[in-house]
Amino acid sequence: MGIKEVARQAGVSVGTVSNVINRPDSVSEETRARVLSTIQRLGYVRQESARQLRAGRSRIISLLVLDMANPFFVDVARGAERAAREAGLGVMVCNSAQSPEEEADYLGLFAEQRVRGVLMTPADMTGRNLASFRRQPIPFVLVDRVLPSAEGCSVSVDDVTGGELAARHLLGLGHRGVAYVSGPMRLAQCRDRREGVLRALRERGLGESALRHVEVDRLDVNCGRDAGARLLGMSPRPTAVFCANDLLALGVLQALYGAGVSVPGEVALVGYDDIEFAAAAAVPLTSVRQPAFRMGRTAAELLIEETGERAGDHRHQRIVLQPELVVRGSSLVRARG
Repeated sequence: MGIKEVARQAGVSVGTVSNVINRPDSVSEETRARVLSTIQRLGYVRQESARQLRAGRSRIISLLVLDMANPFFVDVARGAERAAREAGLGVMVCNSAQSPEEEADYLGLFAEQRVRGVLMTPADMTGRNLASFRRQPIPFVLVDRVLPSAEGCSVSVDDVTGGELAARHLLGLGHRGVAYVSGPMRLAQCRDRREGVLRALRERGLGESALRHVEVDRLDVNCGRDAGARLLGMSPRPTAVFCANDLLALGVLQALYGAGVSVPGEVALVGYDDIEFAAAAAVPLTSVRQPAFRMGRTAAELLIEETGERAGDHRHQRIVLQPELVVRGSSLVRARG
């Protein structure tokens, strides 16, 4: 059903139908009501892709995240969606599954679809995918990654400080070392959080030998359980564990609980992100909170500004948000002397 048929049956011109859809205040109330009634009766839906092609601008922002199974990225998406809706735009959310190959495929799709802009958390740490995408006339903002402001906008969290907050908390409880469970160290967040732990150890006069590092392939609960099994096999067993995200921490908690190890009685545990499930765990999880919703909203606002009517006034920004330690039951026992 096309716009010409709507105009014919409503007894108006095609231009009037277009005005009712796009500029309703320019049409009399009586005519507007007649056209809208005809649209509803016929089930007419305007061809948005054709309209965008004529206007040369899409109303869709793409959001490419590492793992939509992680509630952290769900909150990022919620923030981006809120800002987009307020600007009359939509968000297409895609999941790279931490795969550089899938990321490249999606970036190619975004270029083909001529999206308005892209919010992305890169999976490819070599930078090749991003370098290739830069050749497209499509603005982008990095989320949960740092980008030099001369190259574009980015919104991230100070992960070094986040790791430092977690380790200081554990060391302040009397622990003489920290086990760090991380995802792949090719991810900047994992490296930065480890650096924060090392800073806290150095503050206490402890060397790198006081850090025991367990690296796993993915930042999910299954890998957390595997890491927990490895921690249980260490001698002596660590008394303080910091995980690079809450999903890993929940997996570690499951492994320790299954082996009859008390948390926090025998092992103090801290996660990262402060997802909703952290507070609802069998032992409420101490976690470093990231402002995920704010991160997504801020990134979308920067992208909307860069692609809006006043794009000429836009200046690239590198925004770094601060994390916060939320203390709960999983760490609230002092180490045994």
